[in-house]
Amino acid sequence: MNKEKVIELEKIINNEYSNIAGMAILRDGKIVYENYFNECNATSRIHVYSVTKSIISILIGIAIDKGYIKGVNQKVLDFFPDYTIKRREKNIQNVTLKNLMTMTAPYKYKFAPYAYIKYFMSDNWVKYTLDLLGGNGHIGQFRYTPLIGPDILSGILINATGQSLFDFATENLFLPLGITVERNVVLLSAKEQRAFNKSKSISGWVADSTGINSGGWGLTLSPRDMAKIGQLCLNGGMWDGKQIVSTKWIIESTKEHSRWEKMNLPYGYLWWIIDGEEHACAAMGDGGNVIYFNTKKNIVISIASLFMQNAKDRIKLIKEHIEPIFEQCK
Repeated sequence: MNKEKVIELEKIINNEYSNIAGMAILRDGKIVYENYFNECNATSRIHVYSVTKSIISILIGIAIDKGYIKGVNQKVLDFFPDYTIKRREKNIQNVTLKNLMTMTAPYKYKFAPYAYIKYFMSDNWVKYTLDLLGGNGHIGQFRYTPLIGPDILSGILINATGQSLFDFATENLFLPLGITVERNVVLLSAKEQRAFNKSKSISGWVADSTGINSGGWGLTLSPRDMAKIGQLCLNGGMWDGKQIVSTKWIIESTKEHSRWEKMNLPYGYLWWIIDGEEHACAAMGDGGNVIYFNTKKNIVISIASLFMQNAKDRIKLIKEHIEPIFEQCK
């Protein structure tokens, strides 16, 4: 590792990526770099926003492995037998689990800010989101839904496994990897939400008033926790000699199934595909939170960031400044 290049990297971070809280880099499964910024340290826990979605993807894979879910082609409403379909509503009946995970499900809402406000004010985020699923949109057309949509997957996991999402995740993913997520976090006001977003010390997962954890945001992790998730995927679902999630699922969930044409970004099952040839994928969250793994280079890079609007592209930082330094480390 070239120390001069590392010093230069840290200057770039401080000058151009000033909201980064911490970063961990693994090469061949070993930590080759770990550093913290903005008065954060190894015990800090940062809200990783949409990185949560990729955690949900892994949990869906585990549920399929265990037989709780038959497969991604199951219809969404199979998991909600008591849900009342609105009159003349047909589209929702054909939406599959795969549509949710590849962002190819249609929704009725168009003006996101108004829908988001109503979402946060609702008592049951899954029910609110189900009521917006379907409509006249086209099933199979990519529509990235950062907030309203993934909560349905939380409901599916709960109804399929018979456990709370928090308990299922803790038992089957967090504890085996040595990741601590202490508690559910219920936010009762916009003020509390803003405080949560800025916090560096809350270990938890946001849940609505019914106790259902959010599917697309709301999880707090450390850079080391994030790196463990990346290493799990790079290892084909194996951790410390134990198969946490099947290799088949990791392969399937981290290959292109849809594409955000506007941004020309390939999408897997709640994972962004960065480079198909190198099998490089990323979980990406608002503000610049990233779990990145590159199978060909055997490298994992995690970046936790404090929220800021229009954060600079972390993938550019990784490809131009981080990988070239650390991809040869032993």
